[in-house]
Amino acid sequence: MPSAKTDRNVFPKLHNAMWPGLVGKGSPGAEPAIDLDTMLNLTAAAEVNGVKFDGVDLFLFDPHVSIDSTPDDVKRLADKIRGKGFDVGSVVAPVWPPTGGGSAMGGEEDRAKFTGQVRKACGIAKKLRELGVRPNGVVRIDSAAGVTDWEKSPRENTKKIAATFREAGKIAKDHGERLAAEGEICWGGMHSWKYMVQLLEEVGLPKLVGFQADMAHTLLYTLGFNAPEHRIVPAKFHWEPGEFHAAMKKMTKALRPWTIDFHVAQNDATVKGSGTHDKTGRHCLATDPNGKLNIARDAGYWLRDDAGKVTKKCKHICWDGCMFPNDVMMKPETWNNILAAMIQVRENHGWA
Repeated sequence: MPSAKTDRNVFPKLHNAMWPGLVGKGSPGAEPAIDLDTMLNLTAAAEVNGVKFDGVDLFLFDPHVSIDSTPDDVKRLADKIRGKGFDVGSVVAPVWPPTGGGSAMGGEEDRAKFTGQVRKACGIAKKLRELGVRPNGVVRIDSAAGVTDWEKSPRENTKKIAATFREAGKIAKDHGERLAAEGEICWGGMHSWKYMVQLLEEVGLPKLVGFQADMAHTLLYTLGFNAPEHRIVPAKFHWEPGEFHAAMKKMTKALRPWTIDFHVAQNDATVKGSGTHDKTGRHCLATDPNGKLNIARDAGYWLRDDAGKVTKKCKHICWDGCMFPNDVMMKPETWNNILAAMIQVRENHGWA
């Protein structure tokens, strides 16, 4: 583990995501949600040789943060987070139908619900910035649409998603914000690296609507899950280093110019999903022996340009580890190991 003396870089700031306390939790048959206070306390307690987390990224959804928060609610939230010694970074807009949003490729009503949630999220994000607790970060979105529905009319549906994203981008601009669409194989029109680039190009607002790269999810882009036509590694791939690195270089060369937010994560190259929710990437612990990524090394594909120079585009990076069991999340060593991995990423690809 790095020592405080060797942690020379101060950027990017190291954040922990709060939404693993909510995602996959709280529904019938699932484990209970972990409240925001507990997630903040777990994050604040983590420490590796004197180095601690700098901040948190938030999911704007109950029971953590209501999307309908009043200005007073947001001020109380800011005071709470500042009291832990944290800044806020990026925030997730609840754009999906079950959370009050609607499909970005749906009808007029669905798309209005989508942009309505973006407007509320941008309002909260702006208020947190004005309160001095949010120095950087984006508002996270996705298409809120399934892959199988998108495949019924790919070209038309991509155009609809792009139109919705453009409208959302204009809302973000009015609030002094930017939107980042997270590349994840379960979201229609975003389920492959090529479709993701095509969508961003169709939106055509690079200063307002960019890409959020998650190391776990984007690894599956190279494997062609949910879009075998865009698989980069060979069909008979056994994690040969040459093939792996060539695939990572090709994918990140295409998506890095759009990347404005970055999630550090681990993945064992498996997927999960059930019911109407298509397969998505399985986040793993930073120390998982089955993890296919060398976190400290492979983060560089996103944080450095093709010439190997640190881009300095992301002033903070965030750990994303959705759907860990609650007993794992309550262990201090879980967060210390995650923090150690984050510190090494900053040491390898950060700046002073």
